[in-house]
Amino acid sequence: MIVLSFDFGTKNIGVAIGQNITYTANMLNNIKVKNGIPDWKKISYIIKLWLPQAIIVGYPLNMDGTRQNITKKTIIFSKELHQRYLMPVILHDERLTTTESKSILYNSGGYKKLKKKYIDSLSAALILESWMQQNHSN
Repeated sequence: MIVLSFDFGTKNIGVAIGQNITYTANMLNNIKVKNGIPDWKKISYIIKLWLPQAIIVGYPLNMDGTRQNITKKTIIFSKELHQRYLMPVILHDERLTTTESKSILYNSGGYKKLKKKYIDSLSAALILESWMQQNHSN
């Protein structure tokens, strides 16, 4: 099963693709958001190219489980994905993925690796791998 993952943001959306054979995910290029509107043409292209069976979207929560300012926008984005592509869209807890992404990138190349385009898509990959690990026995 091929699964697509998004780490939604108001300027960039991180993207990753994964599969349930090895339960690993690979980063794809970020998608730009302009004036609050994602680049739906690029999202459509990615979906047509990879033909995922499901989409996982990082669900932003504070450490205490309360919603963040971006949580509502993420839910709206998730609903729009479902309406446009008629496939399962699953929200998955993304707490600490940005911190983990920065740590991984810093350890692999120092400050020069800490670029937003890498952080967002690595976060999407971590979200997807976390979801696959939690759901691989289902």
